[in-house]
Amino acid sequence: METLERIISEHPFFADLDRAFTALMVGCASNVRFKKGDYIFREGDPADTFYLIREGQVSVEVFAPQHEPIIVATLEEGEILGWSWLLAPYQWKHQARARDNVRAIALDGKCLRNKCDQNHDLGYEILKRFARIIEQRLESTRLQLIDVYAAR
Repeated sequence: METLERIISEHPFFADLDRAFTALMVGCASNVRFKKGDYIFREGDPADTFYLIREGQVSVEVFAPQHEPIIVATLEEGEILGWSWLLAPYQWKHQARARDNVRAIALDGKCLRNKCDQNHDLGYEILKRFARIIEQRLESTRLQLIDVYAAR
């Protein structure tokens, strides 16, 4: 039987995380589903959750006035969606939409921030892992910009 604790502990993002930390996080977790085309969150909305994608693809998009949204990343199984819950003012800077049916584990950001405030070792582990994700996404964006502007 799949439990939230097992799913979280086996997710690549949380590989090698102390079991005690995983147990703390389970209290902030829930299963969620999104249908193809559903917005998971929108730019400007309160950022209070992040997601462990278990199945399906998600487009991370930037709103572009008078244009279709610009897709800056496509995330899939095994990846993390969202880090705006981690940094004040806790507001989404982009939007995310299900490209097909998506299953994920949602982690309540406020709940997790409180647990990190109470246990700084947990907070440090979470921050280190998100710093890697942020660095990877920034590098990906840099490469996209080079590709776009090199073609001119």
